Amino acid sequence: MSEIIYNKFDWDVQPPRLSPEYKSTVLRAPTKPLILTKQTLSELSGPVFGDFNLGPLDHDLSKNSIVNGEPLGERILVHGRVLNENGQPIPNTLIEIWQANSCGRYVHKVDQHDAPLDPNFLGAGRCMSDANGNYKFYTIKPGAYPWGNHYNAWRPNHIHFSLFGANITNRLVTQMYFPGDPLLQYDPIFLGVPPKGRDLLISKFDMDATEEGYALAYRFDFVLRGNNATPFENI
Repeated sequence: MSEIIYNKFDWDVQPPRLSPEYKSTVLRAPTKPLILTKQTLSELSGPVFGDFNLGPLDHDLSKNSIVNGEPLGERILVHGRVLNENGQPIPNTLIEIWQANSCGRYVHKVDQHDAPLDPNFLGAGRCMSDANGNYKFYTIKPGAYPWGNHYNAWRPNHIHFSLFGANITNRLVTQMYFPGDPLLQYDPIFLGVPPKGRDLLISKFDMDATEEGYALAYRFDFVLRGNNATPFENI
């Protein structure tokens, strides 16, 4: 994965480090050329995630924090594959997920959105891709929320993903959006991605994977390199 971070960026797809409409990038974007550092022996020979211990409900955000009942909101299934530029699967990838609840509120002390917390929804989980690169999460569809970047600013419904490579130093972070969301055309984070890359961040509704009477399904594949690589946050 480190190759995509340092050497393989396609700037027709990947977001720039500085996007003035997304105001926090003005403060955190680098002002000098980045310096490539060699990986140390501990990074190259450190622990991998092939034998990583996962809990039985780590992949199910609709059940992994239940206290007194089911979480509120629309239950969904998010699935897909982790692939390289040739469409070959990448197994044993640790995938983390975090998101707002159905009302658009995160379980985080700095979230001041005037919306209720759900005592039965933590909004975080993890899983491993299998031998064929497949992954699957159950969760609750997140709500939109105001974020103060500009007047009447609202973030579209989205889910954050983090992918780890062979060791913990190789990490990629991205966001998944939902088809047909009217807020996408107003969101400077989404619009900060070049047009070629925006469709790669929008999940596909998947009727075939939808579970009858239980959860609607969305497909979202991760492509780690090449001209159709998933746009990743690189700031």
